[in-house]
Amino acid sequence: MKEETTPYFDQFMEQFPHMEVETQKFTRSILMLKKYKKKEFLAKAGDVQTAIPYICQGLVRRYYINEKGNAITTSFTSEQGYATDYPSFLNQRPTKYYMVCLEPTIVVEMPYEKLQEAYRKFKDSEMYGRLIAEMVLTRETDRVESFLFENAEQRYLNFLETHKHILNRISLSHLASYLGIERQSLSRIRSNLAKK
Repeated sequence: MKEETTPYFDQFMEQFPHMEVETQKFTRSILMLKKYKKKEFLAKAGDVQTAIPYICQGLVRRYYINEKGNAITTSFTSEQGYATDYPSFLNQRPTKYYMVCLEPTIVVEMPYEKLQEAYRKFKDSEMYGRLIAEMVLTRETDRVESFLFENAEQRYLNFLETHKHILNRISLSHLASYLGIERQSLSRIRSNLAKK
């Protein structure tokens, strides 16, 4: 089992090249490797996110169900990202989101209770926790601001710029939902851009 987990744990730890040796040892000891099949859920609405999943391989779609019963995509998380409803994780309260694997996915998870223990024992672990929080917060803020300051075409172009590596891994329906537009509108935008 150790041979199987080592490359994934190494990948996770590469985010923290200056971590103290004792903090590294403790962090490695609390990591868990999980494998999910396509269409398997990391979390469902009502679950408490008890661990924060770092994607080593695969792709996760986060969505919620609106009052009309439609699934609204709020994020796609691929390799080297955290698939999380961070407030659910941070406050240990039920999430409102579903997180489903769009392809076979391998994650390294850090359990909430063990992370809190790391914060208590190792001062530098707080800094690395803050870096993760900042990464997640920046992603969420960028998403909100895209709806405040960009039109649908700008959001699509921004998606192409920042998420080009997953474009062929997601459906157009999920992409349209993420952009906050109907599938037909996305087709029209793509067609207009192709003519330019």
